[in-house]
Amino acid sequence: MSAKQLLLPLAHSEIFLRSCLEKMIGRHVSLTITDNSTSMISVKSGGNTVAVRLHRMFLSAGNDVISEVARFIRNRKGKTPLIRDFIRQNSGCLKKTARKVVINAQGKYYHLSDIYRSINEEYFGGTVSARIAWGAKSPRYAVRKRTMGSYSSHANIIRINPVLDRRSVPRYFIEFIVYHEMLHAAMGVEIKNGRRSVHSREFKRRERLFKHYDRAAAWEKGDKA
Repeated sequence: MSAKQLLLPLAHSEIFLRSCLEKMIGRHVSLTITDNSTSMISVKSGGNTVAVRLHRMFLSAGNDVISEVARFIRNRKGKTPLIRDFIRQNSGCLKKTARKVVINAQGKYYHLSDIYRSINEEYFGGTVSARIAWGAKSPRYAVRKRTMGSYSSHANIIRINPVLDRRSVPRYFIEFIVYHEMLHAAMGVEIKNGRRSVHSREFKRRERLFKHYDRAAAWEKGDKA
C-alpha cells in the first residue's frame, strides 16, 4: 500500500500511527511517544525492527507530514521541509525552560548558527531543536580546552569551547564537534545494566557517519596549539 493510500485522521492513536509507519516503510516499528523537547524524531535500527521515538505532537500530524517522517526513517537523510514546518507550527507543545540563557553564536571567525543549521539539515533532517552558543571565556579556559563542547539536556543548549574560534582551526573540525553534541541532543542517555552510557556503541557508530570524521580525528590528534 502506498503512502498516498493511507488516510490519517485529524487525531490518531499511537497504535494507528505505528501501523501506518510500518505500512509505509515495510518494517516492524517499535514506536515510543515522548515529550522530549530536544529531539522531535529519533531512529535506531536493529535487525528487522526499527525503534522510533516521536514527539507527542506527531499524533496530530497530517498524512503528508507522516509520509515525510516515514521517508526520514527509511533514509535517515534528505530534506524534510514539511517536518520542519510542522514542528515550528506546533512549537507551543514544547516544554520551556524557566531559566533565561544568554545565547551568543557569533564568533570572530565562525558563526555557530550557520554550522548548526547545515548539520541539522544534512544529518538530522532538521529535527534537533537544541540551541547553540559559544561558551563563556574564563582565565582557565585554555587549561580546559580539551572539553571541546557540551550539551545540557536541562537547558536544551549546546555550548562550544571558544578556544575553537580561531583562524587556525579548520571549519570541518568545528562541524564535527557540533555534530557530536547534536548527537547527544538527538540520542539522549542510554541506560544499560543500571548505568548511564553517553557514548554507547550506537552513538559511536553514528558519530563515524560524519563525512569528515577521519580528518577531524587526525587533526585533533596532531593539534599541539
